Amino acid sequence: MQESMKAFIKTRYGGPEILRFEEAAKPSVKADDVLVEVIANSVNPADWHILRGKPLFARLSYGLFKPKYKIPGTDFAGVVVETGNNVTHLKAGDRVFGHHLKGGAFAEYVSVPANSCAVMPAGTNYTEMACVPLAGSTAYQALVIHGQLRRNETVLINGASGGVGHFAIQIAKACGAKVTAVCSSKNADFVTGLGADKVIAYDKEDIHQHDGQYDLVVDTNGNLSHADYKRMGKRGVIVGFTTMPHMMSVLLRKAFSRFPLAQFTAEADAMDLEMLGSLIHKNKLRVHITQTYSQHDIPEALSYMETMRTKGKIAIRWLR
Repeated sequence: MQESMKAFIKTRYGGPEILRFEEAAKPSVKADDVLVEVIANSVNPADWHILRGKPLFARLSYGLFKPKYKIPGTDFAGVVVETGNNVTHLKAGDRVFGHHLKGGAFAEYVSVPANSCAVMPAGTNYTEMACVPLAGSTAYQALVIHGQLRRNETVLINGASGGVGHFAIQIAKACGAKVTAVCSSKNADFVTGLGADKVIAYDKEDIHQHDGQYDLVVDTNGNLSHADYKRMGKRGVIVGFTTMPHMMSVLLRKAFSRFPLAQFTAEADAMDLEMLGSLIHKNKLRVHITQTYSQHDIPEALSYMETMRTKGKIAIRWLR
């Protein structure tokens, strides 16, 4: 008989209220996977987008009429309890952190490809490291992989106080760049404390009229137009969008423009996670946790995340 575990289950698309905390089959381990006992999670905008099945084109990957993957959750930190036959770089007992966009992390156990997680740095805790994977990887890949940020370059980070943004400031500074952070005036001191050289408060200055010039413009908020990128930057990276019409407008203009504007979805990569872990170990990257919930309150945590007013990250700690 297959072992069971506790997990949040979704059988249809909708808001956090559709989730049910109940018994589920404990996942099996494929040859390239590891089975992790989950100690902590964090929540991301991707979690509630996938939960609601929006934008609609995402259902091509996650299930057209109903969810293909019943257990949500992308970020996790925990202990490896079993490894697949092909896995050689991880072993049972390793403390790991990682993310998996197919979900499965809001559960007592998650089985994921071994390349989607990495060993936690010495001295770090599960709650802290569970907040790093998706947001940290997105920030790192936006700046370094797609943005090609170099030392002494200037970068504008729009949405700088959120999960991805607060990591992006610190990673950009670790790259030797000069950072201008866009956030609300109430978060100005927060982003300055993370290393931002200059702050633009969007409630005091209209970013759509800002005429500063930057080597790279990274938008984690999702409200910059194609014209904004061209006016302010030599190149740009799109991380998020506010609405479907806005997304289509930017991508349509991108298709007919020579302006170098990259758009991507963060991929789980062990090397990137190891790099983030190294920055944390060297005290060049720190996690700001604005609130911590227990696993029983994951729906509440998702509702809070959906307000899009989060400073830093929201963590989940599994109580047993």
